[in-house]
Amino acid sequence: MSHSVSPVGFVRSCFKEKFAIPRQPQLAPAARGVVELVAPFNNGDAVQGLEQVSHVWLVFLFHQALEDTPRLKVRPPRLGGNTSMGVFATRATHRPNGIGQSVVRLDKVEAGKLWVSGIDLLDGTPVLDIKPYVPYADIIDGAHNQMASAAPELIAVQWHDEALHSAREHGQRLGEPLMELIEQCLAQDPRPAYQVPTPERQYGVRLWDVDVRWHYPEPGLIRVLEVV
Repeated sequence: MSHSVSPVGFVRSCFKEKFAIPRQPQLAPAARGVVELVAPFNNGDAVQGLEQVSHVWLVFLFHQALEDTPRLKVRPPRLGGNTSMGVFATRATHRPNGIGQSVVRLDKVEAGKLWVSGIDLLDGTPVLDIKPYVPYADIIDGAHNQMASAAPELIAVQWHDEALHSAREHGQRLGEPLMELIEQCLAQDPRPAYQVPTPERQYGVRLWDVDVRWHYPEPGLIRVLEVV
């Protein structure tokens, strides 16, 4: 039995590429975007009442990770990328039907548009459904996950003076907390866990319309080199 589904909208996100996106929602509160609804859901009737809700579940499609052959086992980044686990024991992007879900903060509601933050979604992500977060039902006392019992340990982030000045200027131009976004995303240490970068190796990512470059001058430390 198969089913056909269609997006109710698309995410316009600060994340323009997959690298450096937080591996879970809410890890970078400064990560913001807009869910642009499509017809017939861009009518104000579809979002009536959402102004009473602080957070929503976004059910979405990993549109850049769709695969013809289902995977039974994956290698979660949280476990260093070298340990195989059953796909249903992880939140890896390689899903049997490419479906993901994230709890995001709902900052503003308009007919046809939802402003959200704390996102972990790539720009252009198709949204399949939107559901209100219900604290009394969605918070489960005593729940546990032995593989991911706490948020990842953060890595220290330092700034080159010119990069910090540039981040502040671009943030003002964009009307976005760009400096905070960069720090929150890089503090998650986006490099693959199995890599041991040398101080000479540089990494880069595009956030909004800005290119960010950094390196690891020593273990446990990131220095932002350039924001252009």
